[in-house]
Amino acid sequence: MSRFLPLTIKFVDGSTMTVSSIADANRALDGKWKNKDAQAYKAAVRLVDDALNGICRPAIAFAAFKNAADQQGLLKPAKPSAALAMLDELASLNGHHSKAG
Repeated sequence: MSRFLPLTIKFVDGSTMTVSSIADANRALDGKWKNKDAQAYKAAVRLVDDALNGICRPAIAFAAFKNAADQQGLLKPAKPSAALAMLDELASLNGHHSKAG
């Protein structure tokens, strides 16, 4: 199975799960969601199932899962990596360029 950048899902009951594969997404879809009748949720269930059965590209199914989780407010914001934090710091230090004149 393809692996994706990990998503952290926080379910309605407060439990969390890291999702980085189609198999993880399939397990997460069984968790406590706000609305399992939502169109995006149902699409994710169908596409994840299709990906597990080899009739849908995993990237499409994972994107549908991420979309459904995002629409229901279940995605926990990812912490920026240490490298990204350092880059942000450098950018802010260099952010005030003076115009030569």
